[in-house]
Amino acid sequence: MLPIADISIHLLVVLMLPPLLLGVIAKTKAIFAGRVGASVWQPYHDLFKLLRKGSVFSTTTTWVFRASPVVGIATALLAALLIPLGHHRAPLSFTGDLILFAYLFGLARFFTICAALDTGSAFEGMGAAREATFSCLAEPALFLGLMVLVKRSASLSLGTMLGGGLSAEWLGAGASLVLVLVSLFIVLLAENCRIPFDDPNTHLELTMIHEVMVLDHSGPGLGMILYGAALKLFVLGAIVVRIALPLDTANTWLDWGVFVGGMFLLSILIGVVESAMARLRLNQVPSLLVAACLLSGFSIILLAR
Repeated sequence: MLPIADISIHLLVVLMLPPLLLGVIAKTKAIFAGRVGASVWQPYHDLFKLLRKGSVFSTTTTWVFRASPVVGIATALLAALLIPLGHHRAPLSFTGDLILFAYLFGLARFFTICAALDTGSAFEGMGAAREATFSCLAEPALFLGLMVLVKRSASLSLGTMLGGGLSAEWLGAGASLVLVLVSLFIVLLAENCRIPFDDPNTHLELTMIHEVMVLDHSGPGLGMILYGAALKLFVLGAIVVRIALPLDTANTWLDWGVFVGGMFLLSILIGVVESAMARLRLNQVPSLLVAACLLSGFSIILLAR
């Protein structure tokens, strides 16, 4: 059993940190653009403002449209419980939980796509079709990357795969883990609709993917969608940080500090990437996702040598 203190800190970090990561990304982009930019606490202000507003629903929508934001948050929170943070065991762990982890996000994506189609808008349907297409390419890259960790840990549980023993794997399989890191970072950008796949700050453009699917949401529903997206970024980022910083110290607070610091560094890296790159043309996005699959595939080949 995990100590109550570890579970409490785990839940506190999961619930409170995700919006701050978005603020760090926005602040990094503002610095690169030569602007002061909004405070890193701005996402919290935006969420509280949306929660105080009312909601407007189209007469064409059904319960699916209203359920989509709730499903997005619920699945992201459950996925966060499967990941060990701060070099401590995950609150929920069982053999094969990596399959549940991957398809929790698939369930959230399914409801988001259905909610977009539920509005009857051709514009939102276009975004839903793109989301479904790109996710079909991102999912194999995620599974192939996780298969490398399965091979090294001889376990089908995320808690064991990302546990303290991962630090020793860098000595014998460093090249494979580097390829996995790059692949999962590409998947992180794709799954969270970040540049170069999509620009979360655009509005009413024909190249939009995720943003176009949530145009009809408002008030608390939109706030839940934004918070669910921040949670998704946090969870996928936690995997990248756990692989990149598998240090395991004897100090509990130092462990949590290393993890939180790693998440901030990852947020800064995302901001740097978005500042240095432009959004790809839609016909170029599949090529980058296929490259992520190949990187994970090559990492498996390196393990088989």
